[in-house]
Amino acid sequence: MGQRLSGGRSCLDVPGRLLPQPPQPPPPVRRKLALLFAMLCIWLYMFLYSCAGSCTAAPGLLLLGSGSRAAHAQPALVTASNETSPKMPFRAPPANSLAAGNDKTVVAGSQEEQSPETPDSPSPISSFFSGSGSKQLPQAIIIGVKKGGTRALLEFLRVHPDVRAVGAEPHFFDRSYHKGLAWYRDLMPRTLEGQITMEKTPSYFVTREAPARISAMSKDTKLIVVVRDPVTRAISDYTQTLSKRPDIPSFESLTFRNRSAGLIDTSWSAIQIGLYAKHLEPWLRHFPLGQMLFVSGERLVSDPAGELRRVQDFLGLKRIITDKHFYFNQTKGFPCLKKAEGSGKPHCLGKTKGRAHPVIAREVLRQLRDFYRPFNRKFYQMTGRDFGWD
Repeated sequence: MGQRLSGGRSCLDVPGRLLPQPPQPPPPVRRKLALLFAMLCIWLYMFLYSCAGSCTAAPGLLLLGSGSRAAHAQPALVTASNETSPKMPFRAPPANSLAAGNDKTVVAGSQEEQSPETPDSPSPISSFFSGSGSKQLPQAIIIGVKKGGTRALLEFLRVHPDVRAVGAEPHFFDRSYHKGLAWYRDLMPRTLEGQITMEKTPSYFVTREAPARISAMSKDTKLIVVVRDPVTRAISDYTQTLSKRPDIPSFESLTFRNRSAGLIDTSWSAIQIGLYAKHLEPWLRHFPLGQMLFVSGERLVSDPAGELRRVQDFLGLKRIITDKHFYFNQTKGFPCLKKAEGSGKPHCLGKTKGRAHPVIAREVLRQLRDFYRPFNRKFYQMTGRDFGWD
């Protein structure tokens, strides 16, 4: 046999533990799982990195692309350019402008409908990146009018990837001004460079203090007013109140101060809001007419893409929202979005929109139209647009 070691053992008798043992290879399944996990982490990192700059910018339709704001000197029905316009500068208000207390509006009435069915709910991806961007004071505000179509316009605009808007009505310039601009800014969604921050509160249009307060925030704020035939607007206003308070008096009894004399009661908020020319005057003392856009509530129903084209031009946005984004819902009598913000599903306004109006006597309607006619004509002259309500 072989050479003997001390102790009488041969080299073949050395215990196995004294020899170096090769490391055991990991089981094949474990090795594959580790490799798969590493590849998944790398893929996820690359995906998030590539989306970080664009997902927040486009929380709406994925088919819209990233979009960009186009520069426009004046609203015009021409193809928007691809130049990117800078954000409108913000001018800080005077120090004493935030010292106001509770506010009173021109007219009393029920609170604006908050439309709980349409909260400010961005898509899951944009929520994931909610830390991106910064909160800005709004560069554009939909200031009116109640029951004119402001909710529809806001929902349509939120499809645009360069528009970020608050879903609920802040009511800052009429009810909460004493809370200060920092509180107001904190209500706004985060935006990236090139995006527009917006909000809508229809009661601003009839609030005496609102024009000066918005001007103090920024004289460059763009203002949008959605108007509608004041007679049908008043009936719609009454219908909304009736749905909440079925015991209120009839429309006819609220309309007239003296029915036999045909005197209209202008103290009733449903009537008062429709005096558009009267409410517009204080706004024109603080903002030039070119900084205001008047949207037809009727055309917002019959031709939403056409009105949205005007709005996009006014805001300096690329014309992204077109006919392909709408379909008409025969049941509701309203246009609906084929795809809403952050969703691939069709979206119509909630059940509170499109209520059936009560039947109003023809004579009452005639008297109301006669009453509003001079105010309407003055409004046409002030805005340079005939809305065809007469």
